Amino acid sequence: MSDEVKGMLLGVIGVAIFSLTLPATRVAVSVLDPVIVGLGRAVVAAAVAAAILFLTRQPIPARRTWFRLLMVALCLVIGFPLFMTIAMRSVPASHGGVVLGVLPLATTVGAALFCGERPSIGFWAMAVLGSALVLAFAFMDGAGALQVADLWLLAAVFIAGSGYALSGNLSRFMGSWQVICWVVVAALPFTVPPVLWVAGDIDWPATSWQVWAGFFYVALFSQLIGFFAWNRGMVMGGVSRVGQVQLLQLFMTLAASWLLLGEEITPTTIVFAMLVVAVVAWGRRMPVSRPD
Repeated sequence: MSDEVKGMLLGVIGVAIFSLTLPATRVAVSVLDPVIVGLGRAVVAAAVAAAILFLTRQPIPARRTWFRLLMVALCLVIGFPLFMTIAMRSVPASHGGVVLGVLPLATTVGAALFCGERPSIGFWAMAVLGSALVLAFAFMDGAGALQVADLWLLAAVFIAGSGYALSGNLSRFMGSWQVICWVVVAALPFTVPPVLWVAGDIDWPATSWQVWAGFFYVALFSQLIGFFAWNRGMVMGGVSRVGQVQLLQLFMTLAASWLLLGEEITPTTIVFAMLVVAVVAWGRRMPVSRPD
C-alpha cells in the first residue's frame, strides 16, 4: 500500500471523527455559552495533550517554531471553533454541513498559500463555482437572504482551510500528533481567560448529560484525537489531495444530523450537497503541482 493510499485512509478516519463536530456542537451550545463550547473545548484538549507530551517526554519545540504553532492555534483552536459554535446557535447542523462543504477547496487554497502547492487555473475556476453554489444555498435556505450565521460559517471555512494547511506543513518535521498537542497547549494563554470569565454562568442543573457528552466529544475528538489521523494523512498523501477526503464529511454530517438531532434533510439540501461535492470532485481532477 502506497503512502498516498495510507494517507487517504487516515484522512477518512479524521473526517469520520470531524463529521460529528457540528451535531455535537449543536447539542452542547443549546445550553452552554458559545465561549465555553468554542474555547473551553480547547482547554480540556490542552490538559490531555499536556499529559501526553509529558508522559512521552517530547522535547520543547524550537523558538522559531512557536510563531507557526500560534498561527495554527489562531485558526484551529480559536477562530474556527468559536465562529462555528456561534453559527450553530442559529442554524441547523445540516445547514452548516453544506456551507462547510467548500472546506476541501479552502484547504487546497491554504496549501497554495502556505505549502508551496500550485493549483491550475481550472482548479481555481472550480473553487469559485463551489463557493458560488454554497452562497446560493445559504441565500435560498435563509428565506431569500444570507443569515448572519452564514457569514460566521464562511469565515470559519477560510480559517479552517488555512489552519489545516499550516498544520499539515508543520507535521512534516514535527510529527502529526505532536503538532496538535503543542498547538492546544500554546493556545492556553488565549483560551483560559475568556473561559474562566463565563464559567460562573453555567447553569449546572439545566445541563444534561447529553450536553456534556457533546462538549467532551468536541473537546477530545474534534479538537485533539481527530488531528492525530488527519495531520498524519496530510503528511503522507499531501495537503491538497487528502483535503479532498473532506467530501465525505458533508454526507456524514447530514446523516448524523438526521440520526442524532432529528433534523429534516430537505430536497434542496440534498441537491446542493450533491452539487458542491460534484464541483469539488471535478476540481480534484485539475492539476496541482507540489514542491519536492
